Amino acid sequence: MMEDEVLLHSRPSPVPAFCWDEGKPYVGGEFSSCLNARENKLVCVTDGNSFLGSHIVKELLSRGYLVRVTIQNQVDFEDLKGQMKEDDMNKLESVVVAKMKDMESLCDAFRGCHAVFHTSSFVDPHGISGYSEQMAFLETEGARNVIEACSRAAYIRRCIFTSSLLASIWTSSNLDRVVDESCWSSEEFCRENKLWLALGKVRAEEIAWRKSKELKVRLVTVCPGLLIATSFPHAHKETSIPYLKGGPIMLRQGLLGLSDVRKVAEAHVHVYEAMDNGACGRYICFERVVQRLDEAIQLENELNIQGLVSGGRSGILSEEIHSNLSNSKLARLLHQASQISCNQ
Repeated sequence: MMEDEVLLHSRPSPVPAFCWDEGKPYVGGEFSSCLNARENKLVCVTDGNSFLGSHIVKELLSRGYLVRVTIQNQVDFEDLKGQMKEDDMNKLESVVVAKMKDMESLCDAFRGCHAVFHTSSFVDPHGISGYSEQMAFLETEGARNVIEACSRAAYIRRCIFTSSLLASIWTSSNLDRVVDESCWSSEEFCRENKLWLALGKVRAEEIAWRKSKELKVRLVTVCPGLLIATSFPHAHKETSIPYLKGGPIMLRQGLLGLSDVRKVAEAHVHVYEAMDNGACGRYICFERVVQRLDEAIQLENELNIQGLVSGGRSGILSEEIHSNLSNSKLARLLHQASQISCNQ
């Protein structure tokens, strides 16, 4: 990005468009001039300082993409630096402050991009406080603005949108059927049971689909389960607390899917790369399902919150709970991607 472009982007508001370090906008310092096809493609990751967002950034960099990162506040820059190696920070095209409610800053951030990876509209910095009905509203408005900004400013109108498995599992009807991409959570059920994160995710994804069709943005959504780091039961506390509201019901119905954050990041990139070959729609993403009481208790101990998943129930610890969750659509795509990789 040229210096005069940096100045142009800093025009709108009290919040500068770029993060500043010792008085200078943060623009990646070292990047190879030997660009291959991927490296010619500039992509943007929103909320790149979030748990999932930072892993998507790392995955894209490892594959040679030129990556622009948005954060919502200047203070988030320190969070980003804490999650990224210095070498990776130097490879970033830029780090941009873009608030989800500010259309102009989003358009500035997306300008010239081949794709936008939208990971979240609202990042709860502490998690413990939960996820309120107001946050669900912010999530929805952010999704609307991201799709519109993508339509207005992106070089190629493509959005890889992070939703959640929660957008598919909550319904008052019988769940004997397979739970896959065709299933949608009931907004009424979520509201009645104060499942605010699920409500936020289902409403945000629905508005993203409506706006993308209206504005001719090519959209795919990835719907991961509860994000864990490296291996079970290492859950990420800040994202787990709001997700696990209703945990005992998820456990009892075999709906508590777990997703290794690195594999979720890889899935986002694979889905994006497969869009040229017809990838479309929704993709449920999880590696395993918590199907035993002893696993639920392990997860609770890791989070240091007893009863959050098990509901304090007793029983045979190793007795397996039946699950109807299906990730077969994503599994087929990943298998095809591995075949292509092997043939190259």
